[in-house]
Amino acid sequence: MDVNGTVAEGFEPVREAFLRNFEHLGERGAAVTVYRYGRRVVDLWGGTKDLNGTAGTAGAAGAEPWERGTAQIVRSATKGVVAAVLLLLHQRGELDLEAPVGAYWPEYKAAGKERTLVWHLLAHRAGVPVLDLPLTPAQAADPELGAAAVAAQAPVWEPGTDHGYHAQTYSWLIGELARRITGRPVGAWLADEIAGPAGADVWLGLPDAQAARVGRVGPVEAPEAAGGLRTRPKRSVAEAYADPGSLTRRAFAAITPLPDENDPGYRAAALPASNGIATADGLARFYAALIGEVDGGRRLFTPRTMELARGERSAGPDRILVVGTRFGLGYMLHGTASPLLSPASFGHPGRGGALGFADPESGIAFGYVTNGFRQSVTANPRAQALVRALRAALAGE
Repeated sequence: MDVNGTVAEGFEPVREAFLRNFEHLGERGAAVTVYRYGRRVVDLWGGTKDLNGTAGTAGAAGAEPWERGTAQIVRSATKGVVAAVLLLLHQRGELDLEAPVGAYWPEYKAAGKERTLVWHLLAHRAGVPVLDLPLTPAQAADPELGAAAVAAQAPVWEPGTDHGYHAQTYSWLIGELARRITGRPVGAWLADEIAGPAGADVWLGLPDAQAARVGRVGPVEAPEAAGGLRTRPKRSVAEAYADPGSLTRRAFAAITPLPDENDPGYRAAALPASNGIATADGLARFYAALIGEVDGGRRLFTPRTMELARGERSAGPDRILVVGTRFGLGYMLHGTASPLLSPASFGHPGRGGALGFADPESGIAFGYVTNGFRQSVTANPRAQALVRALRAALAGE
Protein backbone atom coordinates (compact mmCIF):
# COMPACT_ATOMS: atom_id res chain seq x y z
CA MET A 1 0.00 0.00 0.00
CA ASP A 2 1.47 3.33 -1.08
CA VAL A 3 0.78 6.43 0.98
CA ASN A 4 1.31 9.72 -0.81
CA GLY A 5 2.02 13.15 0.55
CA THR A 6 4.24 14.69 3.20
CA VAL A 7 4.59 15.16 6.93
CA ALA A 8 6.69 17.75 8.72
CA GLU A 9 9.46 16.59 11.01
CA GLY A 10 8.01 15.24 14.24
CA PHE A 11 4.66 14.26 12.73
CA GLU A 12 5.81 10.89 11.38
CA PRO A 13 3.54 8.98 13.81
CA VAL A 14 0.51 10.28 11.89
CA ARG A 15 1.83 8.78 8.66
CA GLU A 16 2.44 5.45 10.42
CA ALA A 17 -1.10 5.42 11.81
CA PHE A 18 -2.55 6.35 8.42
CA LEU A 19 -0.76 3.39 6.82
CA ARG A 20 -1.94 1.04 9.59
CA ASN A 21 -5.53 2.06 8.87
CA PHE A 22 -5.16 0.52 5.42
CA GLU A 23 -3.33 -2.54 6.67
CA HIS A 24 -5.48 -3.38 9.69
CA LEU A 25 -8.67 -1.30 9.82
CA GLY A 26 -10.19 -1.86 6.40
CA GLU A 27 -9.43 1.55 4.89
CA ARG A 28 -9.92 1.65 1.10
CA GLY A 29 -9.40 5.30 0.23
CA ALA A 30 -8.76 8.25 2.53
CA ALA A 31 -6.86 11.45 3.23
CA VAL A 32 -5.77 13.32 6.34
CA THR A 33 -4.49 16.88 6.65
CA VAL A 34 -3.28 18.76 9.71
CA TYR A 35 -2.46 22.44 10.07
CA ARG A 36 -0.55 23.94 12.96
CA TYR A 37 -0.69 27.69 13.52
CA GLY A 38 -1.88 28.07 9.93
CA ARG A 39 0.90 25.95 8.39
CA ARG A 40 0.23 22.55 6.82
CA VAL A 41 2.25 19.89 8.69
CA VAL A 42 0.48 16.70 7.54
CA ASP A 43 -0.90 16.11 4.05
CA LEU A 44 -1.46 12.41 3.25
CA TRP A 45 -3.67 10.40 0.92
CA GLY A 46 -3.86 6.86 -0.38
CA GLY A 47 -5.97 4.06 -1.79
CA THR A 48 -8.63 4.42 -4.42
CA LYS A 49 -11.06 7.23 -5.09
CA ASP A 50 -14.06 4.87 -5.17
CA LEU A 51 -14.88 2.38 -2.45
CA ASN A 52 -15.09 -0.55 -4.87
CA GLY A 53 -11.60 0.07 -6.21
CA THR A 54 -8.66 -2.13 -5.27
CA ALA A 55 -5.26 -0.52 -4.92
CA GLY A 56 -2.77 -1.86 -7.42
CA THR A 57 -5.32 -2.76 -10.12
CA ALA A 58 -4.94 0.23 -12.40
CA GLY A 59 -7.52 0.26 -15.16
CA ALA A 60 -10.05 -1.85 -13.26
CA ALA A 61 -13.51 -0.45 -12.61
CA GLY A 62 -13.41 1.89 -9.63
CA ALA A 63 -9.62 1.66 -9.32
CA GLU A 64 -8.84 5.31 -10.02
CA PRO A 65 -6.27 6.31 -7.40
CA TRP A 66 -7.06 8.83 -4.71
CA GLU A 67 -5.37 12.11 -5.55
CA ARG A 68 -4.56 15.08 -3.39
CA GLY A 69 -7.66 16.95 -4.58
CA THR A 70 -10.07 14.03 -4.16
CA ALA A 71 -13.19 14.99 -2.19
CA GLN A 72 -15.82 12.91 -0.43
CA ILE A 73 -19.13 13.39 1.32
CA VAL A 74 -18.47 14.01 5.03
CA ARG A 75 -21.94 13.33 6.45
CA SER A 76 -22.42 15.01 9.86
CA ALA A 77 -19.02 16.66 9.79
CA THR A 78 -21.05 19.13 7.70
CA LYS A 79 -22.78 20.28 10.90
CA GLY A 80 -19.62 21.89 12.26
CA VAL A 81 -18.99 23.73 9.00
CA VAL A 82 -22.52 25.11 8.77
CA ALA A 83 -22.59 26.11 12.45
CA ALA A 84 -20.04 28.76 11.47
CA VAL A 85 -22.69 30.45 9.34
CA LEU A 86 -24.87 31.31 12.34
CA LEU A 87 -21.90 32.16 14.52
CA LEU A 88 -20.51 34.55 11.93
CA LEU A 89 -23.92 36.18 11.56
CA HIS A 90 -23.90 36.66 15.33
CA GLN A 91 -20.33 38.02 15.16
CA ARG A 92 -21.47 40.57 12.59
CA GLY A 93 -24.41 41.68 14.73
CA GLU A 94 -27.07 40.19 12.45
CA LEU A 95 -28.23 37.41 14.78
CA ASP A 96 -28.91 37.31 18.52
CA LEU A 97 -28.16 33.83 19.88
CA GLU A 98 -30.41 34.49 22.88
CA ALA A 99 -33.40 35.58 20.81
CA PRO A 100 -36.39 33.33 20.09
CA VAL A 101 -36.14 31.53 16.77
CA GLY A 102 -39.60 32.92 16.02
CA ALA A 103 -38.24 36.46 15.98
CA TYR A 104 -36.56 35.60 12.66
CA TRP A 105 -38.82 32.77 11.51
CA PRO A 106 -42.39 33.46 12.69
CA GLU A 107 -43.83 30.15 11.46
CA TYR A 108 -41.51 28.30 13.82
CA LYS A 109 -43.52 29.43 16.88
CA ALA A 110 -46.16 26.74 16.15
CA ALA A 111 -46.88 23.63 18.24
CA GLY A 112 -45.29 24.78 21.49
CA LYS A 113 -41.95 26.02 20.14
CA GLU A 114 -42.40 29.74 20.77
CA ARG A 115 -39.79 29.73 23.57
CA THR A 116 -37.10 28.02 21.51
CA LEU A 117 -33.99 30.19 21.42
CA VAL A 118 -31.49 30.37 18.58
CA TRP A 119 -28.72 28.74 20.59
CA HIS A 120 -30.99 25.77 21.36
CA LEU A 121 -30.80 24.83 17.68
CA LEU A 122 -27.01 24.80 17.70
CA ALA A 123 -26.74 22.91 21.01
CA HIS A 124 -29.25 20.18 20.03
CA ARG A 125 -31.73 21.36 22.66
CA ALA A 126 -34.59 22.32 20.32
CA GLY A 127 -36.60 19.17 21.06
CA VAL A 128 -37.40 18.42 17.42
CA PRO A 129 -34.98 15.65 16.39
CA VAL A 130 -37.81 13.68 14.76
CA LEU A 131 -40.54 14.28 12.20
CA ASP A 132 -43.90 12.62 12.73
CA LEU A 133 -44.19 12.52 8.95
CA PRO A 134 -40.73 11.68 7.57
CA LEU A 135 -39.63 13.24 4.29
CA THR A 136 -38.59 11.34 1.21
CA PRO A 137 -35.10 12.12 -0.15
CA ALA A 138 -36.66 14.31 -2.84
CA GLN A 139 -38.74 16.22 -0.29
CA ALA A 140 -35.76 16.56 2.05
CA ALA A 141 -33.74 18.21 -0.71
CA ASP A 142 -36.39 20.93 -1.02
CA PRO A 143 -35.47 23.50 1.63
CA GLU A 144 -38.96 24.98 1.74
CA LEU A 145 -40.60 21.61 2.40
CA GLY A 146 -38.04 20.76 5.06
CA ALA A 147 -38.47 24.10 6.78
CA ALA A 148 -42.25 23.76 6.78
CA ALA A 149 -41.98 20.27 8.27
CA VAL A 150 -39.85 21.29 11.26
CA ALA A 151 -41.89 24.46 11.79
CA ALA A 152 -45.07 22.39 12.11
CA GLN A 153 -43.48 19.64 14.26
CA ALA A 154 -44.36 19.49 17.95
CA PRO A 155 -41.31 19.05 20.19
CA VAL A 156 -40.75 15.71 21.94
CA TRP A 157 -39.34 17.52 24.98
CA GLU A 158 -39.68 21.12 26.13
CA PRO A 159 -37.14 23.12 24.14
CA GLY A 160 -34.10 24.06 26.17
CA THR A 161 -34.66 21.52 28.95
CA ASP A 162 -32.68 18.56 27.56
CA HIS A 163 -30.47 17.64 24.64
CA GLY A 164 -30.51 15.03 21.93
CA TYR A 165 -28.72 14.85 18.61
CA HIS A 166 -30.78 16.38 15.78
CA ALA A 167 -29.28 14.03 13.21
CA GLN A 168 -31.40 15.07 10.21
CA THR A 169 -33.61 17.97 11.31
CA TYR A 170 -30.52 20.12 11.93
CA SER A 171 -30.53 20.59 8.14
CA TRP A 172 -33.74 22.58 8.01
CA LEU A 173 -33.41 24.25 11.41
CA ILE A 174 -30.05 25.81 10.61
CA GLY A 175 -30.56 26.21 6.88
CA GLU A 176 -33.87 28.03 7.14
CA LEU A 177 -32.79 30.29 9.99
CA ALA A 178 -29.73 31.31 7.98
CA ARG A 179 -31.89 31.96 4.91
CA ARG A 180 -34.35 34.09 6.88
CA ILE A 181 -31.48 36.33 8.02
CA THR A 182 -29.39 36.52 4.86
CA GLY A 183 -32.07 36.07 2.20
CA ARG A 184 -29.77 33.57 0.48
CA PRO A 185 -29.47 29.75 0.37
CA VAL A 186 -27.18 28.61 3.15
CA GLY A 187 -24.85 26.78 0.76
CA ALA A 188 -24.31 29.88 -1.34
CA TRP A 189 -23.63 32.03 1.73
CA LEU A 190 -21.15 29.45 3.03
CA ALA A 191 -19.34 29.40 -0.32
CA ASP A 192 -19.01 33.18 -0.53
CA GLU A 193 -18.40 34.10 3.10
CA ILE A 194 -16.55 31.08 4.55
CA ALA A 195 -15.12 28.59 2.06
CA GLY A 196 -14.03 31.23 -0.43
CA PRO A 197 -12.22 33.53 2.01
CA ALA A 198 -10.62 30.53 3.75
CA GLY A 199 -9.55 28.93 0.47
CA ALA A 200 -11.19 25.72 1.68
CA ASP A 201 -12.48 23.02 -0.65
CA VAL A 202 -15.77 22.53 1.19
CA TRP A 203 -19.16 22.59 -0.53
CA LEU A 204 -22.77 22.44 0.58
CA GLY A 205 -24.53 21.86 -2.71
CA LEU A 206 -21.82 20.43 -4.97
CA PRO A 207 -21.19 22.53 -8.11
CA ASP A 208 -21.22 20.64 -11.39
CA ALA A 209 -17.67 21.80 -12.05
CA GLN A 210 -16.41 19.89 -8.99
CA ALA A 211 -18.34 16.64 -9.49
CA ALA A 212 -15.48 14.75 -11.14
CA ARG A 213 -13.32 15.19 -8.03
CA VAL A 214 -15.73 13.31 -5.76
CA GLY A 215 -15.39 9.56 -5.20
CA ARG A 216 -18.09 7.00 -4.53
CA VAL A 217 -18.71 6.04 -0.91
CA GLY A 218 -20.23 3.04 0.82
CA PRO A 219 -20.03 0.74 3.86
CA VAL A 220 -16.90 -1.15 4.85
CA GLU A 221 -16.62 -4.17 7.10
CA ALA A 222 -15.79 -3.50 10.73
CA PRO A 223 -12.59 -5.20 11.95
CA GLU A 224 -14.41 -7.28 14.59
CA ALA A 225 -16.48 -8.84 11.81
CA ALA A 226 -13.25 -9.70 10.00
CA GLY A 227 -11.55 -11.15 13.06
CA GLY A 228 -9.79 -7.98 14.09
CA LEU A 229 -9.98 -5.85 17.21
CA ARG A 230 -13.32 -5.17 18.86
CA THR A 231 -14.04 -1.45 18.66
CA ARG A 232 -17.77 -1.15 19.33
CA PRO A 233 -18.79 -0.31 22.92
CA LYS A 234 -21.02 -2.73 24.83
CA ARG A 235 -23.93 -0.31 24.58
CA SER A 236 -24.19 1.76 21.44
CA VAL A 237 -26.47 3.92 19.36
CA ALA A 238 -26.73 0.98 16.93
CA GLU A 239 -28.65 -1.01 19.54
CA ALA A 240 -31.08 1.85 20.12
CA TYR A 241 -31.40 2.29 16.37
CA ALA A 242 -32.58 -1.32 16.08
CA ASP A 243 -35.77 -0.38 17.98
CA PRO A 244 -38.21 1.05 15.37
CA GLY A 245 -40.07 3.06 18.01
CA SER A 246 -37.05 4.66 19.64
CA LEU A 247 -36.24 8.33 19.35
CA THR A 248 -32.89 7.22 17.95
CA ARG A 249 -34.45 5.37 15.03
CA ARG A 250 -37.00 8.12 14.40
CA ALA A 251 -34.33 10.83 14.40
CA PHE A 252 -32.22 9.13 11.74
CA ALA A 253 -35.39 8.18 9.83
CA ALA A 254 -36.56 11.78 9.45
CA ILE A 255 -35.55 11.13 5.85
CA THR A 256 -37.00 7.80 4.70
CA PRO A 257 -35.59 5.93 2.90
CA LEU A 258 -32.06 7.10 3.50
CA PRO A 259 -30.71 8.94 0.44
CA ASP A 260 -28.24 7.47 -2.03
CA GLU A 261 -25.11 9.41 -1.15
CA ASN A 262 -23.60 8.71 -4.58
CA ASP A 263 -26.57 10.23 -6.42
CA PRO A 264 -25.57 13.47 -8.20
CA GLY A 265 -28.92 15.04 -7.31
CA TYR A 266 -28.38 14.40 -3.62
CA ARG A 267 -24.88 15.83 -3.76
CA ALA A 268 -26.14 18.96 -5.51
CA ALA A 269 -28.71 19.58 -2.76
CA ALA A 270 -27.85 21.52 0.41
CA LEU A 271 -28.53 19.54 3.61
CA PRO A 272 -26.53 21.17 6.42
CA ALA A 273 -26.84 18.09 8.63
CA SER A 274 -25.46 15.51 6.28
CA ASN A 275 -24.28 16.12 2.73
CA GLY A 276 -21.38 18.53 2.77
CA ILE A 277 -18.50 17.49 0.53
CA ALA A 278 -14.87 18.28 1.28
CA THR A 279 -11.27 17.36 0.78
CA ALA A 280 -9.27 16.55 3.89
CA ASP A 281 -7.33 19.74 3.29
CA GLY A 282 -10.55 21.71 2.89
CA LEU A 283 -11.93 20.45 6.19
CA ALA A 284 -8.68 21.08 8.06
CA ARG A 285 -8.20 24.48 6.44
CA PHE A 286 -11.73 25.52 7.44
CA TYR A 287 -10.97 24.76 11.10
CA ALA A 288 -7.54 26.41 10.83
CA ALA A 289 -9.26 29.59 9.62
CA LEU A 290 -11.65 29.54 12.57
CA ILE A 291 -8.78 29.83 15.06
CA GLY A 292 -6.12 31.80 13.18
CA GLU A 293 -4.73 33.10 9.92
CA VAL A 294 -3.91 30.63 7.13
CA ASP A 295 -1.44 31.62 4.41
CA GLY A 296 -1.90 35.27 5.26
CA GLY A 297 -5.68 35.12 4.99
CA ARG A 298 -8.07 36.55 7.53
CA ARG A 299 -9.21 34.68 10.61
CA LEU A 300 -12.92 33.83 10.52
CA PHE A 301 -13.79 33.75 14.23
CA THR A 302 -12.83 36.45 16.66
CA PRO A 303 -11.49 35.08 19.95
CA ARG A 304 -14.87 35.80 21.55
CA THR A 305 -16.79 33.90 18.87
CA MET A 306 -14.37 30.99 19.18
CA GLU A 307 -15.04 30.81 22.90
CA LEU A 308 -18.79 30.88 22.24
CA ALA A 309 -18.40 28.01 19.77
CA ARG A 310 -16.56 25.76 22.20
CA GLY A 311 -18.29 26.75 25.42
CA GLU A 312 -20.27 23.79 26.78
CA ARG A 313 -24.04 24.17 26.33
CA SER A 314 -25.17 20.52 26.50
CA ALA A 315 -23.67 17.58 28.39
CA GLY A 316 -24.75 14.20 29.70
CA PRO A 317 -26.90 11.35 28.40
CA ASP A 318 -28.04 12.14 24.88
CA ARG A 319 -31.72 11.45 24.12
CA ILE A 320 -30.77 10.24 20.64
CA LEU A 321 -27.21 8.93 20.76
CA VAL A 322 -27.81 7.16 24.12
CA VAL A 323 -24.27 7.73 25.36
CA GLY A 324 -23.11 10.92 27.05
CA THR A 325 -22.35 13.75 24.63
CA ARG A 326 -21.04 17.30 24.96
CA PHE A 327 -21.94 20.14 22.64
CA GLY A 328 -20.94 23.76 22.29
CA LEU A 329 -22.73 25.89 19.71
CA GLY A 330 -22.88 23.58 16.72
CA TYR A 331 -19.75 21.67 17.68
CA MET A 332 -19.10 18.45 19.54
CA LEU A 333 -16.63 18.85 22.37
CA HIS A 334 -13.96 16.45 23.59
CA GLY A 335 -15.43 13.56 25.54
CA THR A 336 -16.12 9.84 25.63
CA ALA A 337 -18.51 9.88 22.67
CA SER A 338 -16.17 11.83 20.44
CA PRO A 339 -12.59 12.04 21.70
CA LEU A 340 -10.75 14.93 20.09
CA LEU A 341 -7.21 16.10 20.68
CA SER A 342 -7.71 17.71 24.10
CA PRO A 343 -10.36 19.29 26.33
CA ALA A 344 -9.79 22.52 24.38
CA SER A 345 -10.86 20.98 21.06
CA PHE A 346 -14.12 21.56 19.18
CA GLY A 347 -15.30 20.02 15.92
CA HIS A 348 -17.61 17.40 14.49
CA PRO A 349 -17.43 13.79 13.26
CA GLY A 350 -19.36 12.35 10.36
CA ARG A 351 -21.19 9.08 10.99
CA GLY A 352 -18.87 6.17 10.37
CA GLY A 353 -15.93 8.13 9.03
CA ALA A 354 -15.03 11.79 8.56
CA LEU A 355 -13.74 14.08 11.30
CA GLY A 356 -12.81 17.73 11.48
CA PHE A 357 -11.80 19.79 14.52
CA ALA A 358 -9.68 22.60 15.86
CA ASP A 359 -7.61 22.72 19.03
CA PRO A 360 -6.79 26.37 19.73
CA GLU A 361 -4.40 25.65 22.60
CA SER A 362 -2.03 23.66 20.36
CA GLY A 363 -2.87 25.57 17.17
CA ILE A 364 -3.96 22.32 15.51
CA ALA A 365 -6.65 21.97 12.84
CA PHE A 366 -7.46 18.46 11.60
CA GLY A 367 -9.38 17.01 8.66
CA TYR A 368 -9.94 13.35 7.74
CA VAL A 369 -12.16 12.05 4.94
CA THR A 370 -12.77 8.52 3.69
CA ASN A 371 -14.82 6.63 1.12
CA GLY A 372 -15.60 3.74 3.47
CA PHE A 373 -18.17 4.26 6.22
CA ARG A 374 -18.54 2.07 9.30
CA GLN A 375 -21.44 1.57 11.69
CA SER A 376 -20.02 3.93 14.33
CA VAL A 377 -21.75 7.29 14.75
CA THR A 378 -19.12 9.26 16.62
CA ALA A 379 -15.73 7.75 17.61
CA ASN A 380 -14.65 6.03 14.40
CA PRO A 381 -11.58 3.83 15.02
CA ARG A 382 -9.64 5.00 11.95
CA ALA A 383 -10.09 8.68 12.77
CA GLN A 384 -9.28 7.99 16.42
CA ALA A 385 -6.07 6.18 15.48
CA LEU A 386 -4.96 9.31 13.65
CA VAL A 387 -5.91 11.57 16.55
CA ARG A 388 -3.95 9.40 18.99
CA ALA A 389 -0.93 9.51 16.71
CA LEU A 390 -1.19 13.29 16.45
CA ARG A 391 -1.42 13.56 20.23
CA ALA A 392 1.69 11.39 20.56
CA ALA A 393 3.56 13.52 18.04
CA LEU A 394 2.78 16.69 19.97
CA ALA A 395 3.73 15.04 23.27
CA GLY A 396 7.13 14.14 21.83
CA GLU A 397 8.11 17.71 21.04
